[in-house]
Amino acid sequence: MPILEILDYAGVAVFAVTGALSASRKQLDIIGYVFLASVTGIGGGTLRDVILGATPVFWVTNPIYLLVCTAAGIAVFLSAHLMHSRYRLLVWLDAVGLSAYCVMGAAKGLEATGSPAVAMVTGMLTATFGGVLRDLLAGEPSVLLRPEIYVTAALVGSGMFTGATALGAPLIVASAIGILAAFLVRGGALRYGWTLPTGRAGPGRHPDDVM
Repeated sequence: MPILEILDYAGVAVFAVTGALSASRKQLDIIGYVFLASVTGIGGGTLRDVILGATPVFWVTNPIYLLVCTAAGIAVFLSAHLMHSRYRLLVWLDAVGLSAYCVMGAAKGLEATGSPAVAMVTGMLTATFGGVLRDLLAGEPSVLLRPEIYVTAALVGSGMFTGATALGAPLIVASAIGILAAFLVRGGALRYGWTLPTGRAGPGRHPDDVM
């Protein structure tokens, strides 16, 4: 199986598990598990394909991705009660999924357009959009609003992959470089609280205060 196909299935499966873990935290029924697993697993790739004009999108042409998401949702439904720290597992699995999927998204963007800039953007969107949808639907604080680095990790991974590819590195080597770079940045942010400088402006006022 080609390395990019492996990354695609791995990214979908890992993100699907994080969606199901969110469902477990909200004590949803089995349909809720499968729904959140599917939305999270295929959300980023769907946005990528729509942007690149690759329609029908990947899970329509290959429904195995839906089966992967369904299996992940059911597996977590049956085993979530055995997990003692589901949120910690969620964020670390999200880091793994982000690392794999930013490379996959960048490779798709590079293949479709030949543009390194587009590849970095599609890599970032592929790796982060599913998690954003998951948190929005589950009513969890969005990963985008957490202080530690998130989107930047996806940009670093997709950028390293794109750069290594431009320098002539074999696909498997470029993929490994991108995945490792993204995981080190995101993992370091989770472990050590790495952040980027924030704006110096004060928090915005409530709309009622300015009417």
